[in-house]
Amino acid sequence: MNKKSDKERVTINIASNVLKTIDSRIDGQKIRNRSHAIENLVRKAIQSTDLSAAFILAGGKGTRLRPLTDNITKPMIQVKEKPILEYIIELLAKYDVRNAIIALGYKGEQIKEYFGNGEKWNMNIEYVTEKKPLGTGGPLRLARNLLVDEFLMFNGDNLTNINLKDMHSFHKKNNAFATIALSSVKDPKNFGVIELQGNQIKRFIEKPSKPESNLINAGTYILKPEVIDLIPKGFSLIEKDVFPQLSEEGKLYGYVYNGQWFPTDTFERYEKAKTEWKGII
Repeated sequence: MNKKSDKERVTINIASNVLKTIDSRIDGQKIRNRSHAIENLVRKAIQSTDLSAAFILAGGKGTRLRPLTDNITKPMIQVKEKPILEYIIELLAKYDVRNAIIALGYKGEQIKEYFGNGEKWNMNIEYVTEKKPLGTGGPLRLARNLLVDEFLMFNGDNLTNINLKDMHSFHKKNNAFATIALSSVKDPKNFGVIELQGNQIKRFIEKPSKPESNLINAGTYILKPEVIDLIPKGFSLIEKDVFPQLSEEGKLYGYVYNGQWFPTDTFERYEKAKTEWKGII
């Protein structure tokens, strides 16, 4: 019995000069035929953002996952037979963000060896390396010359299937200096809680005993490059050294995201991710 296709046949009229451009994309491998070329272009138009680059923090030691991280860097731990970091790369490719800068630290050579220049994922991947731990802010300073336009930033140990195009539309609509993706959790006491006023982030509360909000930082950001200039030299935490300042100035916004999001920084959270994560869909 033939498997029923999930595709529909459509008839469209296309100018001949446009059709020549479409046909020029056919290589018989990645783009198999004219139909595949058109589908690929339509999908790209629907999903792509105006963002061209992403910065990924991948230098942490993962001490709470020892002994698992004694021999492997945390972003390379596998979920459903893939490294966690690979899902972030796949998410970027899905939304046509083709440039990634990965901040390396602990056992960073494992990441560099696996991903190389990103060609396998049709990406351009570059690296910056921490000679000593620089927190979540310091590595951004190392990449300042590579980040000249608005960019995405990810914590390299989170699994998410966030709609990057929708998040960027939100960011632009609010004329935000920085936007943080927020996830809702049942019990936020073990996280830093974020309070909103409208779409603006007004307050950060670290592990409150009686939280008034269940929204937490989901580890995905859109930032203007000028944010990097606010980061102190040396070790710094962007969550503490920069975001509160932007909040006070009314430049920091929160994008509430209700889809898949799994942190993997503890054994309990990692086991939950291995069971419930559905991949980039």
